[in-house]
Amino acid sequence: MGSIETEDALAHALAQNRAWAHHTASSQPAFFSTLSAGQHPPILWLGCSDSRVPETTITGLQPGQIFVHRNIANILPPTDLNSAAVIEYAVAHVGVQHVVVCGHTSCGGCIAALGNDRIGVIDAWLLPLRKLRAGMVKGWEGVGKEERVQRLVEANVKAGVRTLRENPNVVKAVAERGVKVHGLVYDIKTGMLSELDVEDEDGEGVRREAFAVQ
Repeated sequence: MGSIETEDALAHALAQNRAWAHHTASSQPAFFSTLSAGQHPPILWLGCSDSRVPETTITGLQPGQIFVHRNIANILPPTDLNSAAVIEYAVAHVGVQHVVVCGHTSCGGCIAALGNDRIGVIDAWLLPLRKLRAGMVKGWEGVGKEERVQRLVEANVKAGVRTLRENPNVVKAVAERGVKVHGLVYDIKTGMLSELDVEDEDGEGVRREAFAVQ
């Protein structure tokens, strides 16, 4: 990791790419030809843009095994066309079996949402986190900053799971194919992923009636 900080970062990355491509082609001759024939990943991963949380690396998976969308603080507003398009394509067309929203400890977006400093354009993007924060303030007396960040990280993941459960494409896929929705948190200090228990208050039947689109 030290070398990339003392030389041209992109030149280093391109050199690493060439070395990886040559090694992979040598050790797995069919790898790239298989990938070029199409993709059938079983997992849709909706995560944070943070450079410390590369989904294929932390899960030990390979290119072609995870369909990915990442943004600042893994926020999933129901009206965001970017994430909605990814969800629709992955669920309705690629045919993923698992839909994951993943947050992480020490999330910069959550830390920013806990402060009151003006940042810029990102302030509007972080509004859903600030709304979550507003609903949690009463339970924060005596709670330290790190724990507040962690609670907001988890609340944000749970909010994302609820949004996914109400997405018409997900509702349909759950009913027809048994697609599963998961909320995960990645601990940067340990490298471990943990799955949150997100209460299903409405139930599949209610969501199918309320949110399904024929």
